[in-house]
Amino acid sequence: MRILHTMLRVADLDRSLDFYTNVLGMRVLRRKDYPDGKFTLAFVGYQDEADGAVLELTHNWDTDHYELGSAYGHVALEVDDAYAACERVKARGGQVVREAGPMKHGTSVIAFVQDPDGYKIEFVQKGTW
Repeated sequence: MRILHTMLRVADLDRSLDFYTNVLGMRVLRRKDYPDGKFTLAFVGYQDEADGAVLELTHNWDTDHYELGSAYGHVALEVDDAYAACERVKARGGQVVREAGPMKHGTSVIAFVQDPDGYKIEFVQKGTW
């Protein structure tokens, strides 16, 4: 068994695709409309689905807002340099909600950014965890 993907519901698919591709540097791996169900699925990631886990962005055509709830945490991405990754996100118009630095009560260097729907994305600096 292996993890295939994590699904996130998004209010504006184009806005979310812009964030995940242009701000975080992922690729759109596949996208399909389901007119009978009134939804679109777009899969994004850094590698092909056969090679690793990806994100499934689900856009329900008749929904323009979601409540994130209190159980959801975040998606974590390994980065070479969390400080530089935050600077790239800010330069591309993304929002950093926790600047890069050591984790409280630990040594891992982490940072958090937020996507347009409010989902948190954690950067974990390679070699520090």
